[in-house]
Amino acid sequence: MKVTNQFDVSELSFDDFKQIVINDYRICFESRQASLLGRKEVLTGKAKFGIFGDGKEVAQVAMAKAFKKGDWRSGYYRDQTFMFATGIATITEFFAQLYANTDVKEEPFSGGRQMNCHYATRLLNDDGSWRNQTENKNTSSDISTTGGQMARLVGLAQASKLYRENPALKYLTHFSIDGNEVAFGTIGNGSTSEGVFFEAINAAGVMQIPMAISIWDDAYAISVPAELQTTKQDISEILKGFQRDEKGEGFEIFKVKGWDYPGLCETYEKAIAVCREKHIPVMIHVHELTQPQGHSTSGSHERYKSKERLDWELEHDCLVQMRKWMLESAIATEPELAEIETKAKEYVRTCRKEAWNSFQTVLKRESADAVQLLKRFNDENIRQLTANLQSLPEVSRRDIMETVRKALRLLAGTQSSERNDLLNWHREQMELNHERYHSRLFSGSVDAPSQIPVVPAEYDDDAKWIDGREVLNACFDANITRDPRIIAFGEDVGSIGDVNQGFAGLQAKHGELRVADTGIRESTIIGQGIGLALRGLKPIAEIQYVDYLLYAINVISDDLASLSYRTKAGQKAPVIIRTRGHRLEGVWHSGSPMAMILGIMRGIHICVPRNMTQAAGLYNTLLRADEPAIVIECLNGYRLKEKMPLNIGEFTVPLGHAEVVKRGSDITIVSYGSTLRVVEDAAVELERMGISVEIVDPQTLHPFDLNEVCVASLKKTNKLIVADEDVPGGASAFILQQILEKQKGYFYLDSAPKTITAHEHRPPYGSDGDYFTKPSIDDVIEAVYEVMSEADPAKFPPIY
Repeated sequence: MKVTNQFDVSELSFDDFKQIVINDYRICFESRQASLLGRKEVLTGKAKFGIFGDGKEVAQVAMAKAFKKGDWRSGYYRDQTFMFATGIATITEFFAQLYANTDVKEEPFSGGRQMNCHYATRLLNDDGSWRNQTENKNTSSDISTTGGQMARLVGLAQASKLYRENPALKYLTHFSIDGNEVAFGTIGNGSTSEGVFFEAINAAGVMQIPMAISIWDDAYAISVPAELQTTKQDISEILKGFQRDEKGEGFEIFKVKGWDYPGLCETYEKAIAVCREKHIPVMIHVHELTQPQGHSTSGSHERYKSKERLDWELEHDCLVQMRKWMLESAIATEPELAEIETKAKEYVRTCRKEAWNSFQTVLKRESADAVQLLKRFNDENIRQLTANLQSLPEVSRRDIMETVRKALRLLAGTQSSERNDLLNWHREQMELNHERYHSRLFSGSVDAPSQIPVVPAEYDDDAKWIDGREVLNACFDANITRDPRIIAFGEDVGSIGDVNQGFAGLQAKHGELRVADTGIRESTIIGQGIGLALRGLKPIAEIQYVDYLLYAINVISDDLASLSYRTKAGQKAPVIIRTRGHRLEGVWHSGSPMAMILGIMRGIHICVPRNMTQAAGLYNTLLRADEPAIVIECLNGYRLKEKMPLNIGEFTVPLGHAEVVKRGSDITIVSYGSTLRVVEDAAVELERMGISVEIVDPQTLHPFDLNEVCVASLKKTNKLIVADEDVPGGASAFILQQILEKQKGYFYLDSAPKTITAHEHRPPYGSDGDYFTKPSIDDVIEAVYEVMSEADPAKFPPIY
């Protein structure tokens, strides 16, 4: 039942007011029943795990009154009552998610990919284009990592400021109405101990953006009490320094009891009005909340709460207190409330049954199809498998496929039309299950990078040779001029134009709203990008050095990389993470942690250009596309000379297209980034030694060499070396897997493949440290020579 409950008390009769309050109580009571029944479904085995919002109902129904179309939520897994009150979710959908229904029509938040109480609105049409956000109430996709929602909240709120203050964005009327939207955030009191919480609060205070953060404080974080979590056991008390002063800087901070219905309604009306109209961030600390069922279905709170605390929670349960207030205020009588509660219980049971029946109907049909095919075999073992499947009172897709796969193993080596039919059915189901469980790691929309036309770079005959940084600078300038949605930000990006001058002069030219400095806060830099991208903008979020990605890993991996997948292409955030790495000096500024990036960033394109011209072409592609990416520029390439293309803001480099940068016949070397230049230099001496090297630059590691250029080269040379400056077994192992296994290059090898990598530790400071730690020209020459010597020792006698 989707109901919105906004009201202005001054314009209401008592009867109207009474009906609104009664309806609010009904929503709260229904939500509580959903929590109670949801827990039972887990404990009886119908669902895997449950986490619910019981105890937070009254505060959330009050918050919902202030939430308007066009507004945004970035919350956590206790917000079910808010979702019901705003109409973003229904109770039937709540149970569909609990059962992991893979049909997005039944479970629109994630298509069965996220556990219950993880919500998301579908922001995209089927072709991946944006829906009108101003006509809907929007919520960014939830993640389980506590505090993780704070990072993107900053960007969601900043978007409203940009839409209000940048006239060039006025045409984007389907994303904002003059920046009048508020970004609502929710977080538990325990998670305010997370560093990302303090990062986000500080950033919002500095930026003065319409961010409204609600802290649900039930005095515990699972079993850990407030005295072990928070100084003074009171988060709003210790954040008083953020309170706005006479200069008007900071937050407006409110504190209200979580069982006080009229106080909550008044507080949210006042707080959100300030936030919406004046773009002042607000914090609402909702304390004296309870959690009647404990943290989740994995345990009971009786294990760690005292009898006194449990007694207090029974008395101060928000539903108990709201009910008491309604009776004392003559808003409802005992019989009226009893009738509401009875009907609510019936309604929730009906929703649960509807969700379960819908979920089981599809599975029973699949099971019946499998049984019909299996019954055609005159085999005792298969008959037993079939009987076991039929005997299950509640069938799962796993049960069905396990049975069919076992049957096919029993039928190995036999030939019959029955077996062919079973094989075909299995193949069809596996395709369907791929769509259900593995699809949409990327948006795959009409604006995907693969759909961007390839435009070659053009040059004058007398094209100037300039520093690589100047090529990048011209590329960024052209794109920011072309598209008002593009904004760039990061540490030192604005005033000085980044530490390597890629944005030099661009803040002065395009303004502080387009090219901006940030504080040292990597997590919220990425979160800023996610929030802005969700609201239709095109952010370039800079992390100064690739080494510092470590400080933003949780936001990149848990949130950005999984966004398209976990919403089944319901949401997208085309953030471009710009950073630099590879060769420099010392432990902290010479990183090439590509294995880490490959491991945590599936769902983000990984671009590793060898020079700034190739980087510019990749940026030109990505800034026209709608999928997230990281571009790792070569730290030692900014002052190397490159030709300036005529069409600097227009030419494109396609993702996943490897390039042969040098033709050869004896051995294939695959490399990228700064190491590729080392390989090119080594190839000159190798040629003098009579060894012809073919060099392949993949340009992107994800996607990797879609046209299989690497294996085509290997077919010619039959020898393979992968060279990079990650640790041994890092990105080089990934590249080998792609070439030897995926591209089936193993069959073309005449000798063992070899990797050239950095050592296991980070490079020590100084040129000598770099020489002995990362691949040098000498290392490459000798590794190639060793392979050739093994193949023909007479022609290439051992060096050592």
